[in-house]
Amino acid sequence: MPTIVMKFGGTSVADLKRIENAAGKVAREIERGNSCAVVVSAMAGVTNQLVGWVNELNPEYDAREYDAVVATGEQVTAGLMALALQKKGIKARSWQGWQAGVISTTAHGRARIQDIEADRLEDAISKGEVPVIAGFQGVTTGGRITTLGRGGSDTSAVAFAAALNADRCDIYTDVDGVYTTDPRIVKEARKIDRISFEEMLEMASVGSKVLQIRSV
Repeated sequence: MPTIVMKFGGTSVADLKRIENAAGKVAREIERGNSCAVVVSAMAGVTNQLVGWVNELNPEYDAREYDAVVATGEQVTAGLMALALQKKGIKARSWQGWQAGVISTTAHGRARIQDIEADRLEDAISKGEVPVIAGFQGVTTGGRITTLGRGGSDTSAVAFAAALNADRCDIYTDVDGVYTTDPRIVKEARKIDRISFEEMLEMASVGSKVLQIRSV
């Protein structure tokens, strides 16, 4: 049975209606006979709010506590997505980064994934469960929560796809593909039908927000 990792960005899960729409996409993949693992971002605007609270309370914050606060946005979305899937009769549960086996460096706020111990996820998928994983986060070997930098949920999704030997990694956002420029700003923007690794890497490196550069 093919395995698909489906990643939903902040605008795709911005409110309860969009979360239910995203859950519908997962349900359709399951109906096609695919096994699915879902990776979610925080709901649109939530991470900015959390960062703002940290800076307002203590501008000279401890980076470890910054990560403890900022990582909660994805955890909320993961729980809500699991509930939406359960409502559709799908066996699902939420997983935080540390539960999903994401081992990272200690560079808080910009950590890098060192390893994913995916045994528990693989076991859950083999039993017909859809794991809904909080992206953007991991844990150090010392047990502290870390975050992977802005846009880090893309990196999480690609890393999970590799760890699970997935057949496909689908990344959902609020535009229907990769464009020559932001179609929300420039009406003449043209959708690119196919793009090479090198071209996508270059676009990400100069600030394109379609994919986080580490995920490429």
